[in-house]
Amino acid sequence: MSIAISVNNISKSYTVGKNSVSALKDISFEVNKGEIFGLIGPDGAGKTSLLRILTTLILADSGNASVNGLDIIKQYKEIRKSVGYMPGKFSLYQDLSVEENLEFFASIFNTTIKENYDLVKEIYIQIEPFKHRRAGALSGGMKQKLALSCALIHKPTVLFLDEPTTGVDAVSRKEFWHMLKNLKNQGITILVSTPYMDEAGLCDRVGLIQKGEILSIDTPKGIIEKFGRVIWAVKTKEMFRMLHDLRSWENVASCFPFGEYDHVVLKDQKQNDIEIIQYLKSKNHLDIVVESVEPGIEDCFMDLMQTEN
Repeated sequence: MSIAISVNNISKSYTVGKNSVSALKDISFEVNKGEIFGLIGPDGAGKTSLLRILTTLILADSGNASVNGLDIIKQYKEIRKSVGYMPGKFSLYQDLSVEENLEFFASIFNTTIKENYDLVKEIYIQIEPFKHRRAGALSGGMKQKLALSCALIHKPTVLFLDEPTTGVDAVSRKEFWHMLKNLKNQGITILVSTPYMDEAGLCDRVGLIQKGEILSIDTPKGIIEKFGRVIWAVKTKEMFRMLHDLRSWENVASCFPFGEYDHVVLKDQKQNDIEIIQYLKSKNHLDIVVESVEPGIEDCFMDLMQTEN
């Protein structure tokens, strides 16, 4: 399988006051041509720094990388012509209309909307009725579609998306991922970063990243299968006190809040819900609910973070 993106031992630090803060620590991975690869991690994990390095906007302190076989330093001009980049913050011209923004980005790459309309048609058609509206007056979902159209108008072979669904509603998020699937079917390689763990399952492969380090790389299914332990979803009348009590219990390997439940992993996998219920009753908890659940990407991420620490 051909490689679209190759990252080898990339490190990056920033100076904050008198201190040096490490954003990326010896990062290495590859993205295959034509796949959707997700960088999954919270704010401050290093996702934006990595995407800016790969799109030749900033330099790494050490290591090397290539996009479409082109070196990010020696051949940065060629890379800029062949990739699309959608930054996390809406960066289009707020005072220009939808159509004017798209025309501007097309002109930068010596093309036109008409010439490449088929590539952005499915996305742009949703905002075309508002083509004379200023970009700054668009809703979050419409801004997202305009930014993606501008990133695609020059027919890139690789698309870099930095937290593209942050701040948009659930319906727009779903629509956006549908659009990404269609772009993948057109042969475009997509590297997308997101803090949303549920979006990991929409990628072909994911890299879980935290504090500038890759914790695991695999298919979403592969990461979950590696977990290999029973998770107990636990709920009582006093959730905050229960969390403290469970974390204080010597039999608990990990305990984290997940919505209206806490997800608990016991050190001894032979133990079951009966032991948990008995322990919580000894702590005077009421309305106790304990049930086994399948692990998700977030469970795996939390577990890997705990292992690293």
